[in-house]
Amino acid sequence: MHPDDDGSALWDAEAAAFDEPADHGLRDPRVRDAWRALLLGLLPPAPATVADLGCGTGTLSLLLAQDGFLVEAVDFSPRMVELARGKTAGVPGVRVRQADAAHPPLEAGSCDVVLCRHVLWALPDPALVLERWTRLLTPDGRLVLVEGHWSNGAGLTAEQTVDLVAATGRTATVTQLREAVYWGREITDERYVVTG
Repeated sequence: MHPDDDGSALWDAEAAAFDEPADHGLRDPRVRDAWRALLLGLLPPAPATVADLGCGTGTLSLLLAQDGFLVEAVDFSPRMVELARGKTAGVPGVRVRQADAAHPPLEAGSCDVVLCRHVLWALPDPALVLERWTRLLTPDGRLVLVEGHWSNGAGLTAEQTVDLVAATGRTATVTQLREAVYWGREITDERYVVTG
C-alpha cells in the first residue's frame, strides 16, 4: 500500500488476505453501499479525475470507476498492483500504476481529487507528502483523506490531520466515521475522513 522501513515486501505479503476485512474488500453490499454514498457525497461529479494513492487491491478505484470517475490508482506493492489490475480489468476509466504514493507519477494540476485511505499516517513525512499531493490538484481540487487513530496507538488523530491539511493553506472539514456499517463491525477507536 505504501512504502515503509520494510519496503514493499511487507505489503506484498499482506496482499492475499487484504480484502478479507469488510472495509477493505467491500464484499458486503451494505458496507460497499455505505462507502459509495460517503464518497459520492464528498467528491465532485463524475467524470472527475481521482488519484487513489496507496490504492491497495483497488477496491475504491473500482467503486469510483464504476460510477464514471476517471481513476489514477497508485500503489507501492507489486502484488497489490497485480490484484488491483485484475480487479479493475475491463473497467473503463481506471489506470493502476506501481509507484510510491508519497511521490505519485502524476502531473501537477491533473487531478480533481486526491484520495487516500489509511495511508497518510504511515508515510515518513506527512506534511511534505501533503504539499506534493496538493500540487497535483486542479484549482478547485480537493483532498479526501480517510484516516484513523487506532486502539493500538498507531495512526493520526483527526486533529493532527486537520492541522496537516491546514498547513497546506486549505480549510479542513472532519466527518467522523463511527458507524459500524463502514467497518463491518462496531469500533471503539477514532476513524474519520478529512476533506480540504
